[in-house]
Amino acid sequence: MDSQVLVALGLSLLGGLSTSIGAFFVVINPTPNLKMLGLLQGFAAGLMLSISFLDLAHNAINSIGFLKGNLWFFAGVIFFAIISNFIPEPTLAPISDVKSKKKNGDKGGKDTMKKHRRQVLFSGIITAIGISLHNFPEGMAVFLGSIKGLRVGVNLAVAIALHNIPEGVAVALPVYFATESKWQAFKLATLSGLAEPLGVIIVAYLFPSSLSPEILEGLLGSVGGVMAFLTLHEMLPLAFDYAGQKQAVKAVFFGMAFMSASLYFLEISLPKDLSL
Repeated sequence: MDSQVLVALGLSLLGGLSTSIGAFFVVINPTPNLKMLGLLQGFAAGLMLSISFLDLAHNAINSIGFLKGNLWFFAGVIFFAIISNFIPEPTLAPISDVKSKKKNGDKGGKDTMKKHRRQVLFSGIITAIGISLHNFPEGMAVFLGSIKGLRVGVNLAVAIALHNIPEGVAVALPVYFATESKWQAFKLATLSGLAEPLGVIIVAYLFPSSLSPEILEGLLGSVGGVMAFLTLHEMLPLAFDYAGQKQAVKAVFFGMAFMSASLYFLEISLPKDLSL
């Protein structure tokens, strides 16, 4: 294996596995209550929406034009809207019903809580998939940056590492709540970060040099559409149910602002002729 690829792989592992740091912060603390979980689900939804609209879709529109960028984006939305019809979802009772049933010692309360846990687990898996897809181009950027020089590659890897810590929290927290397993939460968050070195391998060996940049940008725009649909369809209703609409909306915008700032500092760490 080429030495440049080995260096890029090592740097991308540094950046990608920082999701494990976020997961570690989750598992060393007690399982959160439902309101806190709702707030953090809102925060995670903000991260996902920022990545979708302000990163992936924005870059696609800038690269291939407004019309084509939007067509790719909404192709992703429609594709996953169709897929979601075949994914069974539990019907959830309001949180107040769960609390009242618990007070009355009703077995129905336990059954409803199990359904809530399944829904939360599904949300955590969605977040892991979305962040994994988002991490692919970051791995590619680390590879291209490390080719330009070790200093560029190291700076970029450190910036991505800091940027990925809250993503690890967003993945691990719902999994920890749903499964009550620290290992499962830590494992899924870590696996979502491994998409980054996979991005290095793909750009170094699997993508042909003749791959159309337009097709690549379009596909990333479609990923943005998929992430936007999943966030609005699955994660936001959960955040509203657990934390209340007003508090959840505040958490969403806080998550969006946090990710936007993170993407900005990541962008300014890149050389002028290399974009993420």
